[in-house]
Amino acid sequence: MAFQLEFMKGLNHPFSKNDEAAGRKWLHSFLRRHQELNLRKPQSTPMARIRGFNQENVINFFDIWEPLMNTVNHSPNRLYNCDETDLTVIQHKGNKLVSLKGKRQVGSVSSAGVTQMSAAGHFLPLFLVFPRVNMKAELLDGAPNGSLAVCHKSGWIQNESFVQWCHHILRNAKPTKDDPVILVLDGHYSHTRNVELLELARVNGVHIVCLPPHCTHKMQLLGVAFMLPFKTYYAQAIEQWLKQNAGRVVTHYQVGVLLGEAFNKGATVAVATNGFRKTGLYPCNRHIFSDFEFQEVSPNTHEASDHSSEALPNRLDDANTSQPRPGSSSINGPKTPQN
Repeated sequence: MAFQLEFMKGLNHPFSKNDEAAGRKWLHSFLRRHQELNLRKPQSTPMARIRGFNQENVINFFDIWEPLMNTVNHSPNRLYNCDETDLTVIQHKGNKLVSLKGKRQVGSVSSAGVTQMSAAGHFLPLFLVFPRVNMKAELLDGAPNGSLAVCHKSGWIQNESFVQWCHHILRNAKPTKDDPVILVLDGHYSHTRNVELLELARVNGVHIVCLPPHCTHKMQLLGVAFMLPFKTYYAQAIEQWLKQNAGRVVTHYQVGVLLGEAFNKGATVAVATNGFRKTGLYPCNRHIFSDFEFQEVSPNTHEASDHSSEALPNRLDDANTSQPRPGSSSINGPKTPQN
């Protein structure tokens, strides 16, 4: 912007015409002149993730995954991944701006959303949780066809609502013991505390496998391929809605329409197939990650406490074993932080 202003005004400037941008020296001088401004650095990968994402954990996961693929005859139509995220009514995926120090804009969580896609590119309808007591049909106005919504005052997905979510899967994927599906989830500890859900999955032919601990930044398919463009489209939809409705604010009753617009743009066959390919789950490729992606960490390096996931049983059949391993079965209500 500084280069463009100088160019438009025809002023003499030291900026590079090739780069068409102000230089680092100018930026430092600008910040010295405006002490109320600063630059913010991105957070680094937590130490637990650096240590957790290693060759041993990935190999152990694929030792479980490859034989399990035989139960569905390596059919991409029977491979599903599920992930949850929080959705706010505040635009939160815009470009970074230079701002006043200490200036913040905090938005409240509007809903928790659960998304699921198959290796063949099929996205199941959304499952939403609104932070309120009473459900109203208007909350789903404009949402993707077939979407389901429930309410809970905490805004978190509870055990009971996650069982409802499992029924949501059964209605859409239609698994049976003769024609099962494989469902890949992250390994959060709360995914193993719902016996009713485990039994429902076992009876209906749903094989549940958990990703290795602290590896979701590389192996969570929806996180790798879908969530970023989806949230970007959602933020753009909010921005456009606010422009068209000056003086109004986005509420729960607009979330369905905004989500529908973002979901229809982001939920493409290419996105789904790319997520499975990039993580090596389909086509199955245990060597998908290069050696340089596994960062070596000194044993003496301090590891920050991280309770977001833990080693879990490998399969639904191992849920009662005492020795945890990288993959696991069963799911419980994912907890989406409430602002």
